[in-house]
Amino acid sequence: MSSRSMKVLVVGSGGREHAMAWKLARSPRVAQVLVAPGNAGTAVEPGVRNVPGGSPEALLQLAIDEGIDFTVVGPEAPLAAGIVDLFEAHGLRIFGPTREAAQLESSKDFAKRFLVRHGIPTAHHATFSDAQAAHEWVRRQGAPIVIKADGLAAGKGVVVALDEADAHDAIDRMLVDNAFGDAGARVVIEEFLAGEEASFIVVVDGLRVVPLATSQDHKRLLDHDQGPNTGGMGAYSPAPVVTPALHERVMREVIAPTLAGLAADGIRYRGFLYAGLMISAAGDPKVLEFNCRLGDPETQPIMMRLTSDLLDLLEAALDGTLGDVQPAWDPRPALGVVLAAAGYPDAPRSGDPVRVKPIDDPLVQVFHAGTRSSEGRCLTSGGRVLCVTALGDDIRQAQGHAYAAIEGIDFDGVQFRRDIGSRALETS
Repeated sequence: MSSRSMKVLVVGSGGREHAMAWKLARSPRVAQVLVAPGNAGTAVEPGVRNVPGGSPEALLQLAIDEGIDFTVVGPEAPLAAGIVDLFEAHGLRIFGPTREAAQLESSKDFAKRFLVRHGIPTAHHATFSDAQAAHEWVRRQGAPIVIKADGLAAGKGVVVALDEADAHDAIDRMLVDNAFGDAGARVVIEEFLAGEEASFIVVVDGLRVVPLATSQDHKRLLDHDQGPNTGGMGAYSPAPVVTPALHERVMREVIAPTLAGLAADGIRYRGFLYAGLMISAAGDPKVLEFNCRLGDPETQPIMMRLTSDLLDLLEAALDGTLGDVQPAWDPRPALGVVLAAAGYPDAPRSGDPVRVKPIDDPLVQVFHAGTRSSEGRCLTSGGRVLCVTALGDDIRQAQGHAYAAIEGIDFDGVQFRRDIGSRALETS
């Protein structure tokens, strides 16, 4: 391909997709990035254009009509629906795992059985579709305990129950009240693991892996890890908890046996693979979950730190030549703070005008997530609205840049944590 000749499609509408589109648009080989359906931020991003989203079939037709050269899938739902299988069947280049491989994320039960079968460290668990049996198991195990909807629940299907009453309530909401629909028709109940979480994301070409920069997100809604679980209220990269020695252990004890296990099960895997880890006080990693795509909000600080061409990396993974590519990273840390809508996570409010003062700090990017454009205004349209992301010479400086930028942003009922990066500061 000659200079700036490629058209790239990014599927999705969140902060992860805005960050990927922003990075891909900076590739010297990319003429234009289309985002389906995108948000109010991608609508005004230089080199980026929003196009309608839709079903895998509708996106296939869009890719054909627009002459798309390369597609990257952001969220989990299109992967679980088989968008990669469909595009490949029509000879189109698309980055992401097949529907079969994406079961590592789309079914918690599938993932747990895979982990146990291949001897990969994870929490003790049991799976139930019968509420009475689930209640009995909780009574035997006690609390704290973790209740997970088996299927995709947009990051909200996990309840960390600190007492048995909360556990029983979560079981009833999922299995009796059908709060998550089909996603909660089965529940996985796990032992509670104490420690520090880390996000370990790699790019896989089927045989080889290239790890991305480490990161850590903050799941709870409120400061000091209080309040309900969310999809993530902020993240930073790198994660000090992932020391070089631990990095080596994760590659050896988690990533390598995962790839070997997929191969043994006859499953081809190409795409991003995200292992959500719990690191015990003794430094032992266990897998909490797999995601088959980049994390959100971890993507935003990771993309801020990536200095090499994202397209080169993804094309190498698709071509099976990852061994020839090594991503380059800004040595400075990056930190992102999520601004969430009123009522998030249970009942986020939409339609509030978002006011963002121009930011002239070159170390700051405001990535949109739950926003839409209407008559020239930016309105909230989802739970997590923005992720204000900044680089700094150290975590404290990155934190300072991000929170200074937030002072110029406002919408009714805005919620954000004021302690993003605190764990990194404690270990620095």
